[in-house]
Amino acid sequence: MGGPGMREKLEKLLAGGRDNALLRFGLGDACLKDNDAEQAAIHLAQATVQQAGYSAAWKLLGKALLQLGRPDEAQAAWTTGMTVARQQGDLQAVKEMTVFLTRLQKQQQAAQ
Repeated sequence: MGGPGMREKLEKLLAGGRDNALLRFGLGDACLKDNDAEQAAIHLAQATVQQAGYSAAWKLLGKALLQLGRPDEAQAAWTTGMTVARQQGDLQAVKEMTVFLTRLQKQQQAAQ
């Protein structure tokens, strides 16, 4: 494995003044693959600020928040994500987030 990883490349772009939702999404995805949910959540939240209709960013943001042990925030992210995905006609994303939410609600009920 030679050369810098995807995450380093993206971080260089960001440091160089390139900042957009797609770049933040890529960084969030790379951070999650690195098991760095904390940094992932920061980048993905920023992606949703820059592009509120970015359903894939909301979906990953929920995953990152769940890994951080913040299920309420994950639930909020997925709920918003489903709304924007519906508006965009992104039915696949709606389906996936519905599954995540259902799973999360079951876990929370089991924990009570």
